[in-house]
Amino acid sequence: MPIEITLVTTTTIKDGMIMKNPNGYGSIFKLSGKRRKPFAVRITTGWDNNGKQKFEYLGYYTSRQEAMIALADYNSNPYDLSAGKITFAEIFERFSKEKFPKVSKSNVLGYTASFKKAEALHNMKFVNIKKSHLQSVIDNCERSHGTKRKIKVLFNQLYKYAMENDLIQKDYSRFVELPKNDSKSSRKPFSIDEIDKLWNNVHRLDDIDTVLIMIYTGLRPGELVEVKNTNIYLEERYFRGGFKTEAGTNRVVPIHKKIHSLFDARMDPKNEYLIVNHEGNKMSYYTYYHERWKKVMEQLEMNHKPHDCRHTFATLMDNVDANKLSIKRIMGHASKDITDKVYTHKDIEQLLIAIDKL
Repeated sequence: MPIEITLVTTTTIKDGMIMKNPNGYGSIFKLSGKRRKPFAVRITTGWDNNGKQKFEYLGYYTSRQEAMIALADYNSNPYDLSAGKITFAEIFERFSKEKFPKVSKSNVLGYTASFKKAEALHNMKFVNIKKSHLQSVIDNCERSHGTKRKIKVLFNQLYKYAMENDLIQKDYSRFVELPKNDSKSSRKPFSIDEIDKLWNNVHRLDDIDTVLIMIYTGLRPGELVEVKNTNIYLEERYFRGGFKTEAGTNRVVPIHKKIHSLFDARMDPKNEYLIVNHEGNKMSYYTYYHERWKKVMEQLEMNHKPHDCRHTFATLMDNVDANKLSIKRIMGHASKDITDKVYTHKDIEQLLIAIDKL
């Protein structure tokens, strides 16, 4: 049975006078039958080659007054009507194409991991997602507080993108609440005795040198496996590496005298990277952690995570009162005192002075 459509109004009331709506303003129709929302608002979106109007439905409403308000709101602030069909996953795809080329590999991995944890939202139309849906993803996540925080950051970024592109009119992500962070940091620095134990066994057991390299450079675990031999300058005692932040990407890291020989022994002209797998190819962080790091910890009966090396470096540098700005530069921390990433010979000398205090 065909649906009957009755034109309800093409006029508005202003200052007590009935006025005809301008062309292209939109129309309100009442649909036939018993419907919960019988009043439809239709917008003209263009014309075809024959001069016939093209329409898009703005929405369906319970009363004529509600429909008129919606039509007036749309004309005061027009937006892309196709937005009503775009899903959460499609917004993420658009956001990714624009955002990912501008951020670090670490950020890309973080956004992608957070997106996967919001699977319940993937097929939902973005305009239909409310605060309760977003909050449910956070509340049902059984991971750490840090993971939940990253999910919220993704929500903030997606809503920012959608608002900037007129795809939505309200940012529900700002209402999402994170639970109280009751977890204490599990990071603990290596003790002096443990560092001595590493040195005492560095030539006896494989891969202990990688632990010492991280302790004396402050490298993040994922940064270690990214260091290329072509970026290592043994004679000048520094290398370039790092990622995650703008200040941390491709930064200059001085090589302490104690680990100079460890770098020298690792560098192989046949390999592109300093740390490689058994085939001489680049090693993933996952492989390094599970096949190398865990083995060293078991052999030496230690209980540490790779990031503890970076924490150890920061602690050691602070204990010897090293130059604060140098510490930030070495570790890749952003600072208002660091205006550019151009390192002069004098800059590198200052970094070496700082590192040699260890």
